[in-house]
Amino acid sequence: MKKIEVLGSGCRKCKRLEKNVQIAVKEMGIEAKVEKVQDISEIASRGVMMTPALVVDGEVKSRGKIPSPKQIKELLK
Repeated sequence: MKKIEVLGSGCRKCKRLEKNVQIAVKEMGIEAKVEKVQDISEIASRGVMMTPALVVDGEVKSRGKIPSPKQIKELLK
């Protein structure tokens, strides 16, 4: 099972990224645990200075933008 984290303060962009992640996971039919991380200290400790950010299995895959569901599927492969 993949662990997917959306890092951000809970802003509109962060919520959009979370929605796109849910769409991508559903379309791929994979098992994934999707979590939101809103603690600024936790986000900064991962070296992320621009949100929203997408983390897959501990690796930052995207930061400062909102990938489409199609782009997220590529990142999850």
